[in-house]
Amino acid sequence: MIEPPPLRNDCFALPAGVEWTPVDQALDLLRARLSAVTGTETVALEAALGRVLAEDAVALRSNPPLPNSAVDGYGFAGGAEEGAHALPLQAGRAAAGLAFAGRLVPGHALRILTGAALPEGVETVILEEDVTLGEGQIAFRGPLKPGANTRKAGEDIRAGDVALRAGRVLTPADLALAAAVGLSMLPVRARLRVAVLSTGDELVEPGAPAAPGQIFDANRPMLLAIARRMGFEAIDMGRVPDDRAALRARLDAAAERADAILTSGGASAGDEDHVSALLNEAGAMQEWRIAIKPGRPLALGLWRGRPVFGLPGNPVAAMVCTLVFARPALGLLAGMDWQAPQGFDLPAGFEKRKKPGRREYLRARVRDGVAEVFASEGSGRISGLSWAEGLVELEDGAREIRRGDPVRFIPYASFGL
Repeated sequence: MIEPPPLRNDCFALPAGVEWTPVDQALDLLRARLSAVTGTETVALEAALGRVLAEDAVALRSNPPLPNSAVDGYGFAGGAEEGAHALPLQAGRAAAGLAFAGRLVPGHALRILTGAALPEGVETVILEEDVTLGEGQIAFRGPLKPGANTRKAGEDIRAGDVALRAGRVLTPADLALAAAVGLSMLPVRARLRVAVLSTGDELVEPGAPAAPGQIFDANRPMLLAIARRMGFEAIDMGRVPDDRAALRARLDAAAERADAILTSGGASAGDEDHVSALLNEAGAMQEWRIAIKPGRPLALGLWRGRPVFGLPGNPVAAMVCTLVFARPALGLLAGMDWQAPQGFDLPAGFEKRKKPGRREYLRARVRDGVAEVFASEGSGRISGLSWAEGLVELEDGAREIRRGDPVRFIPYASFGL
């Protein structure tokens, strides 16, 4: 397995003088500075689904390999002018996988089936529904252009052409194309290993006894599920209390097992924000104060050479920051192309006055072609994440939205969920 070079210590450093980072600038920095950290391996076609293609896949054979018929019908040379035509029928037929022995007699027609390679002398095929079959001959009406109802050799892809570009997450359709051009093995990236851990004394395991002031850990199952949906190997590193030594040991363990680390909580600059404190101590910490709602503090750094994404502790902010920032960044680390979500302009089914300065993401869903938003923008309303089918993205500037105004809706599926 070939290993790529490690990331540099300054990969998350902001330009001098930057404090509040606009969303687009943050994304541009991630795109410019991150690269694949996973090795490569070669796997059989049937094992390649969902894997990241490591190198361009070059066609070994043209598709289709030979000129062939697109329909069931009768083949003949040239075309046919307007009017009635009759051609004697040559004995035999051409079928898919069964080459016709010999060549077409000039001035004759030959029975040919869909997918059959065109015998020598056949240039055009007429649909059997357009033919009257008589005793040893066929009759039909023109006009018919030369080459009608046929496929040229290599009209889809030619041998030696790039069939699939490196960086693709391989789909069932990609596997069909690879098979069609003669590929049985594909070079792919090793699955990115993503460690997920939660921090905070207030957290307890879902279903465990919870004392007053404690809450169940909602972030970890959410982040682990997101990582799995993205095709990564998700590694559960559990919960860590607000204890710096314990967190240091857990980060060390995560760095041993994973290629990248997602943490939630402890990413700001308070007394108990141990994630950012430890990254600072390691000399590889950048706090990106991003002009985004919900979210803003995003601690980024390296721990023992592994990139760390310190997400907010609030589940709504943690999910938004994961989808907007961590998802495309992790994709680059995994060897993927940059994953920009596809949004759609839809009429708003709500009203809102937005202040300038921050990009906002509202939990949203579509009903009857209209974008609805969750009744509350409260960052603690986890139910809104489940209620929603995506996010409405509101640009950085001020805006007053009235019902029917266009807004950009990004479905969860565009984030890979």
